[in-house]
Amino acid sequence: MDVESATPPPLPQPTTANQQSAISRLNSTVAKSRLGKRFKLNERNTTFTTELRAGTATFLTMAYILAVNASILSDSGGTCSVSDCIPLCSDPTVSPANCTATTNNPNLRLIAPDDSCKFDPVNSGYAACLEKTRRDLIVATVASSLIGCVIMGLFANLPLALAPGMGTNAYFAYTVVGFHGSGNVSYQSALAAVFVEGLIFLLISAVGLRAKLAKLVPKPVRISSSAGIGLFLAFIGLQNNQGVGLVGYSSSTLLTLAACPSSSRASVAPVITSANGTVSLLPGGIVSGGILCLHGRMESPTFWLAVVGFVIIAYCLVKNIKGAMIYGIVFVTAVSWFRNTSVTAFPDTISGNSAYEYFKKVINVHKIETTAGALSFKNIGKGHFWEALVTFLYVDILDTTGTLYSMARFAGFTDNDGNFEGQYFAFMSDASAIVVGSLLGTSPVTVFIESSTGIREGGRTGLTALTVAGYFMLSFFFTPLLASIPAWAVGPPLILVGVLMMKSVVEVEWDDMRQAIPAFMTLLLMPLTYSIAYGLIGGIGTYVVLHLWDWGEDFLRRFGIIKASPERTSNTNNGVEKNGIINQRYTNPSGDGSVKSISGVV
Repeated sequence: MDVESATPPPLPQPTTANQQSAISRLNSTVAKSRLGKRFKLNERNTTFTTELRAGTATFLTMAYILAVNASILSDSGGTCSVSDCIPLCSDPTVSPANCTATTNNPNLRLIAPDDSCKFDPVNSGYAACLEKTRRDLIVATVASSLIGCVIMGLFANLPLALAPGMGTNAYFAYTVVGFHGSGNVSYQSALAAVFVEGLIFLLISAVGLRAKLAKLVPKPVRISSSAGIGLFLAFIGLQNNQGVGLVGYSSSTLLTLAACPSSSRASVAPVITSANGTVSLLPGGIVSGGILCLHGRMESPTFWLAVVGFVIIAYCLVKNIKGAMIYGIVFVTAVSWFRNTSVTAFPDTISGNSAYEYFKKVINVHKIETTAGALSFKNIGKGHFWEALVTFLYVDILDTTGTLYSMARFAGFTDNDGNFEGQYFAFMSDASAIVVGSLLGTSPVTVFIESSTGIREGGRTGLTALTVAGYFMLSFFFTPLLASIPAWAVGPPLILVGVLMMKSVVEVEWDDMRQAIPAFMTLLLMPLTYSIAYGLIGGIGTYVVLHLWDWGEDFLRRFGIIKASPERTSNTNNGVEKNGIINQRYTNPSGDGSVKSISGVV
């Protein structure tokens, strides 16, 4: 599949003759320069301005990771501990500064904090430490993403952007470290596990083993993984906390129609009922965000604003207008930045006011103080450490490699064997970024599936990735603005990118159940398990089970344990039947004398 067949070139926007001439001259000059030749602009049928636009679209679509990744990882507690909690007075009405025993109240005393200070109601000292950690993690996210994008752009020359992956960051925060450090591995030890895993991953990539492992993935699974990731993206875009909010939680059907206002949403927690009827939170149970609609379905103002953004992007895609994704994101974000409206990103709450104060800074340079170099190898001999390390490694091998191949396939770079130009350095880029990210304090870095938005905008070279890197560089200074892009602005492009990625399913051989079933399991499990890795595992596992019989027969024939089935010659059309499959040869009716074949199941 070549680039032209993968994505038809969009029609140009209406521009004046002078503007068009200036842009054409710029593109022509850059294409002929050393820069254009280095990045193969003409060879890949793209232009300098197209690459800049594609990088802008990719960055705007994935900019939410700056705030989301930092929020998720800070839920682990980071380097914060009980020592950051402030001693409280035995009388809650008295401030700690005035908590001294008096004649009238001799029982006043300061109470030393314990582990309970990290949970609701969270101690103010611990909360202040979490806020500092969150800002550290925003910078760590920017830095690790920037390095990954530079390596991808300069050496691999591919239009793919990198950032800490969604899914692995949640596993890091909520399973390995646990909410506010309630898990079996400390934040520092978890970073060490990511660091060691990154080095192993880098070694596997450097010796070329990763490419060989990736090729072991069966063809129907490789083909369908692109569509599965598309469904995964759309599912993210439909949810309450990460998208437009159309899909919510149901206690009976798991998922249902939502789109209710935030005031009508409730949190959900896993509970257990004891023999005496007491209801308590399960050990290690995490309280969700507001994912359950109590009432007011389809009445969310932010949902209807997102619908407008969806229509803007969809209409631009229908008309092949360049920059479709950008227009929708910018429109919804701009409307959401006004306060005192029903769609504001800064509601009149403590968190909303805090977010608005941060947003008003516009320019803010924050230095990492706590998370950089925080990794610790003290628990390297414990089982939980290695359990986390192995999990990170196999998820990265399956998840990041699967995403990388899907994006390359979506861009039309892969050949019949699944290879693509620049794949060696593409493998090295995310492995290197994982090592750097762990040193800065963040979870594993991966190729972002939002890269598909830039590919859809025409991005075909490393200039797209370098453009994203440039925006990440600016993010060091403009983090308050970028961290204020609301989820309902990001949801519509994620859904529509899912539409664009579904076209790969036509290449699956649906008439062959041994191909169709693994392909279907792959694209089904990715969104429903909220994991690209689990989808790949399900597809590969199904493929292996369905082919065990055939492989067993081949093995027995090879050693002469059973006799090979004789070929039966069909009496029509020179067909030859082998094991129930008819392979027919016929002459091309066009008259050029070429011979082609078709096959069918008996």
